[in-house]
Amino acid sequence: MTSTANRPHVVKDAKGKRPQFYDAPGMDQAMSMVLVLANEISVLHDRLDSVERYAKTKGLDLAAGIETLVLDQDALEAREAWRQDFLDRIFYLMRKEAREAAEADTKERFNRTIEEIAEA
Repeated sequence: MTSTANRPHVVKDAKGKRPQFYDAPGMDQAMSMVLVLANEISVLHDRLDSVERYAKTKGLDLAAGIETLVLDQDALEAREAWRQDFLDRIFYLMRKEAREAAEADTKERFNRTIEEIAEA
């Protein structure tokens, strides 16, 4: 498995408008998140299956070892870094659209909105 620390961490946003398949707001983002999760689960399943099969050929009882494993601080931090990278990928579209909306916003529009709220 590629460590998140060894991968270059750059923001990789596709340029241009994304195709939309659903009329309901947010449905495309939700579907993207589901597909990212499905991909991660599939890869994880294959890797775990490979580890268990390999260990079995070597006479190792991995299930018992995993149940008694105590992680040190470095391992806990590595897991947390992986988890944050994973969440970044899941929420990629929402993050991208929020950034694009913020970039498209102007001070005049902000001030006009504040004035509209004050008048209401």
